[in-house]
Parts: sequence; C-alpha cells; structure tokens
Amino acid sequence: MLTEAEKRALAAGDVLRLKKPHPCGSYDWTVLRSGADFRLRCNGCQRMVTLPRAEVERRTVKVVDHVELGF
Repeated sequence: MLTEAEKRALAAGDVLRLKKPHPCGSYDWTVLRSGADFRLRCNGCQRMVTLPRAEVERRTVKVVDHVELGF
C-alpha cells in the first residue's frame, strides 16, 4: 500500500507495480498522465488504459521507479 506522501507524489513517468497482473502477465505500468484519472501503459504489451485516481491508489503495491521533476 502507498503512504499519503507517495499518493500525492505520483507523476507521469513513474513505474507502478499493481496487485493483479495484466492478461499479458506484466504487473508493472508506466504513468502517462496523472490527475483525477490516470493514463497507464502496460510495460509488457504497451496497452494503454485510463483508471480513476482512487482505483490506481488502491491497486498499487509499490512505486518501482520514481521520476524526479526538476523545475
């Protein structure tokens, strides 16, 4: 499960590990867009899906790779 700080810090480019695998067998997803909804791309088959923020936060086990935004 994610901490509150990790939930707020999710951004485009992050790689997330979800609880259940995609039908292709991959557990890892790349965040393409974050906001009220998340656009995710499967790292196994490159399929893209849009999920509500609450569902992404609930399904995420850990952040595999976090991209630091340098402004």
